Amino acid sequence: MHERCPVCGLKFEREPGYFLGAMYFSYLLSILPGLAIVLAIWRVTGWPFDMVMGCAFVAYLPLVPAVTRWARVLWIYVDRHFDP
Repeated sequence: MHERCPVCGLKFEREPGYFLGAMYFSYLLSILPGLAIVLAIWRVTGWPFDMVMGCAFVAYLPLVPAVTRWARVLWIYVDRHFDP
């Protein structure tokens, strides 16, 4: 990730540990798609729950980088809104 926005010059990481709050957004953004994947696999296959969870985990792994980036973006928006 760049230190500053190449367009407007906004400094992304305002202080050490700044993106700790983004972890919570990442968790929230992961719950609904993860639950949807679990339910879809379970309904389609009828496999035992532990097998469904393993498959859902593997199916969700490619989404992790995108979710992490979106969580950081949301965190920056929320932080800039409340603390300009």
